Amino acid sequence: MFMPHIGLSELEDECFSKVLPKAATVFDSMVKEILDQVGGLSSQNTELCAFLRKILESMMQIIDSLSACVRHVGSFEEVPFLDAIRSLPTFVLKILKNTFQHCRDSEVVYCGRLSLVGDLLQALFKAAFSLQKGLLEVLDRVSVDSSSSDEEVSDIVTVIHSLLDICSVISNLDIALHANTWKFLIKHSLKYHSLVEEHLRHEDICTALCENLLTSFKNCLEMTEQMQISGLQETAQTPELKLFQKSAKMCRFFGNTLVHYIKEFSIFMTKYCRCFYQLYLEITSKFPPSLSAPLLPPGLSEELNVAARIPLDALLFQLLPLRAFAEVVLQPDPKLVTEQELAQCLLLVSVIDQLASQPEDVQQLWCTGSQFSEEVQRLPLYDAVFTSFRRCSTERRVPVLLPGVMMNGQAQTLATLHQHVCVHVCANVAALPPHFFTVLEQCLVRAVLQADTHTALLAIDIWCFTARYGTAELCLHHALLVAQMVKTSATGSYQSSHLGLLLRRMAFLITPNHQMAFVDEFPPSVMENLTLWSHILLKAFSHEARCAIESGVLGLAQKMLSDWQNDDCKLGQVNTMNQVLLGLLVVTRGQTSAESHCAETVGKMITQIWFRMSPNQIKSYPMLQYTLELLLQISTVLVKNMETQIIYQALLCVEAVASLKSVDELLLVALEFLSSLGKIFVPPDCQSQILPRLSGLFRMLLISPSWVLQQHALEAFSQFAESTNHEEVISQSLCEEETKTVVVNYLSKTVKELEERAARLERLKMETQVIDRFNEKLEMDEGLVNLPEEPDADAEPRPKRPRQECSQEQDYRCHIETAENSLKALQRLLEDKSDTHETPLWVESRLEDLHKLLSIITQAKHTT
Repeated sequence: MFMPHIGLSELEDECFSKVLPKAATVFDSMVKEILDQVGGLSSQNTELCAFLRKILESMMQIIDSLSACVRHVGSFEEVPFLDAIRSLPTFVLKILKNTFQHCRDSEVVYCGRLSLVGDLLQALFKAAFSLQKGLLEVLDRVSVDSSSSDEEVSDIVTVIHSLLDICSVISNLDIALHANTWKFLIKHSLKYHSLVEEHLRHEDICTALCENLLTSFKNCLEMTEQMQISGLQETAQTPELKLFQKSAKMCRFFGNTLVHYIKEFSIFMTKYCRCFYQLYLEITSKFPPSLSAPLLPPGLSEELNVAARIPLDALLFQLLPLRAFAEVVLQPDPKLVTEQELAQCLLLVSVIDQLASQPEDVQQLWCTGSQFSEEVQRLPLYDAVFTSFRRCSTERRVPVLLPGVMMNGQAQTLATLHQHVCVHVCANVAALPPHFFTVLEQCLVRAVLQADTHTALLAIDIWCFTARYGTAELCLHHALLVAQMVKTSATGSYQSSHLGLLLRRMAFLITPNHQMAFVDEFPPSVMENLTLWSHILLKAFSHEARCAIESGVLGLAQKMLSDWQNDDCKLGQVNTMNQVLLGLLVVTRGQTSAESHCAETVGKMITQIWFRMSPNQIKSYPMLQYTLELLLQISTVLVKNMETQIIYQALLCVEAVASLKSVDELLLVALEFLSSLGKIFVPPDCQSQILPRLSGLFRMLLISPSWVLQQHALEAFSQFAESTNHEEVISQSLCEEETKTVVVNYLSKTVKELEERAARLERLKMETQVIDRFNEKLEMDEGLVNLPEEPDADAEPRPKRPRQECSQEQDYRCHIETAENSLKALQRLLEDKSDTHETPLWVESRLEDLHKLLSIITQAKHTT
């Protein structure tokens, strides 16, 4: 009643500063009185009920009075200075917070008796809502500028922080009120940016925005889950759908608000980068193709993607220049929960996508990793990508699918994680400044040399793109570098395997002129280079280069074979002959016809080696098992030119090792050889020796306990059955009912009962743990190969190693076993001869010569 008679300049001193503090105190005492008395509230206690309702009515009168004050200030045409109404926003906001908090807690406070005062609480909330709206309109007109006093700046900061406190209270009360309060808070934080930036509670504001964004996102997921449980359609305007849409709208609002705030106050965001990082992972991990993502209807999924995922891309763009964010994302061991491994990988891919548009200092920050020990350790970006990809083993094996790259005139297809990462990294490489290629190459080397083969394959794909994208000279440089690494790597190690595959791929990228330079650098006529050439396919080379390679390998092989034979085929030189066979295998694979001159030459050489193979020795010496493996691979290609006796010898050798342990790789090669035998016709006089053994091997391998061997056995058997003329082998191989059932199910493509999705994922996760431990052990063992051990003065002497047989004794054993096996084979021939085929006349005379030779050897032994 009397306020209109007080001028604007006198309001603060004459009214607000004296009345409002007391009003706030009275309001607080009313709330406290309710809390003290409400325990006895009931419908029977009418006196207490009337008392509490009277207090609530008094609270409403205070709010109405405050609203009158706000309206009066807003009625002035002149723009008020904050100094002239300092107490008004301070105490009004305090009373508003208490009011909203009382309304929020009403269910707990009144504990089932809410109906007795519900109407007044609702009216109280509406009055407070109206009061806040009016106050914010007044504050929107308030003028504060660089000439304002420190007290005024402090007052506006207090207003912003008070609104932040109110936001934490009203988040679950009213969506519109919550959003409008945040809008005002952020608007005035930006409006007075230069005045308040050093005084704002940035941590509280950023944390609250992240929490509200995450809460809105989770509300959307809960709503979609309820809709699916209830069987509601996403197109029907149900209350659940409307609530989902409101939550999605709030999700988008908080995401965009957070991005805007970070953009304006980026220099203060360093301490909160881990919070932003966790927010990104948390939201991304709830979207497909994450294995922990809920299954959402397509329409709702797309709407939620627009609301939550798109703001994350903008958020990432603002965070890229921050060193603290790079340190969090690129930390060597992020210790993520399993559900967030894929999200981490996709985050790194998004960083790669946006990096090209960043200035060079930002690219340097991400690409090079930490340079000094005093820095927070961070990986180079490419190392982090490969490490993260390796940890997504389960996702790769499912496999998860992501949107592919859009191509002109083609529909967008889905891509595996491997394809997704490869395409985006290669696109980054295409735009990479030259001085970062050294770091890229180092990361590629490390990725190829680690134990996980799938990660190595990804690095190989990217490396090949990098080599091909550059000049022809650069491509040759990469090939020479890789070839040198192959030569220095341990034969048979996983590093050698990965590098060999990379070299095989790169050989196709070298120009014909440079191919000859490569041949000159690593001449195949040199023994030490045969291992390197074993990784390369000759079809990658031009005709001129291929002829030079074949000539070098065959010349060296003929010389080494002659030297070995002249030295009585000593067992100690078998490893050397294995290298020769590797070279012959390269030449054999490069032949387009089994009747070519090279194929004939190779066939003659391996025939001589086959005659030296002893089944009994193969059981005892692993290096001979490797010899058998190489011989089988070459013979598979040249099978049409092989003599029947050689095929018989090969089957005897395979029989000897088929029951041994840890020879799966050898048996896989043997299955390819057995399959190739379907292309030949065995002469009738040799069928009794070869066909029973062939069916026996198929019979044993078709019921192998190893599923890998069994699957390959089924493939080999079906290919053999399609092309062979010896149908009796098929029936003899399937004489057991169990074997017949397995083959019939395979041929009819009968699928076993499919696993449930959850069970399959659980199995894949368990298998992933086993594979990860195996790879870690491989890397540990490989890393310790050349590390010298420190001597321990107190340790006991190591036990002596068992005495190894000298090479001469090995030679004696080798020749005796070879002779014994040859004689047994001859005995079987004589026993199995049919009536229509007489023994040649010269056999008897040769046997007499052998008998005389044995007598001479025996006499020589007694003499010595």
